[in-house]
Amino acid sequence: MRTILNPRFSSRIMANLEMSFWSGPLLVLWLYLPGYLANTAAMLGGKWIPDLTGFQPRPIDGGRRLSDGNRVLGDGKTWNGLAGAIIGAGLLCMLTHLIGENVVVPNGIFLDPLIGAGSEDWFWIGGEWGAAFVLGAFLGLGCMIGDSTGSFIKRRLGKKREGSESSQAPLIDTLPFAICTFAMGLLLFPNALVGNADLIQPMFWLLILTPVIHRLTNIFGYWVGLKEVPY
Repeated sequence: MRTILNPRFSSRIMANLEMSFWSGPLLVLWLYLPGYLANTAAMLGGKWIPDLTGFQPRPIDGGRRLSDGNRVLGDGKTWNGLAGAIIGAGLLCMLTHLIGENVVVPNGIFLDPLIGAGSEDWFWIGGEWGAAFVLGAFLGLGCMIGDSTGSFIKRRLGKKREGSESSQAPLIDTLPFAICTFAMGLLLFPNALVGNADLIQPMFWLLILTPVIHRLTNIFGYWVGLKEVPY
């Protein structure tokens, strides 16, 4: 087992976690990177995979409309994208786990999200690498639940995206996915560093920056051809 997962080292980090005004949000962004980039993985699953395999994207809402005449979620939320987000986030968490190997600096940024977790935790399936994948997969799922919730709210408010026209609802586009991702980590992984309650305050500061991060991510997705519009 990696040194960082040794109970003696894990308890030392958890007990002496120090975060400054700038390192706290950066640490949260690092730990929740699988959730924050799940949207990008969803773009991959929803666009590139169908293009390569020939299987057309299947919308989660099945094309159904509610009494207001609008789709439940729209064509942008597909089962292909959901699968891509969950798998991509799981793989990315395995990468952050690898990079965080033996990093024991209390105020560090690139720490292992599994610090404090062990074989007694429910998500410890297939050893540390399986646990990292499961953790990341649930963060990706949290992102997708929040993203779909935001889409549902926008459509009920009549702010759905139309072609190249933005929905003009940047906060609804960003905050639900971040809040649900954080909630997933705090509720399901309380023994791991990613679910440490001391991260709640820096999570709040990161929420303020999330609309900017989300916009930059979408611009990148548009630039590489994953999105049809840069928002």
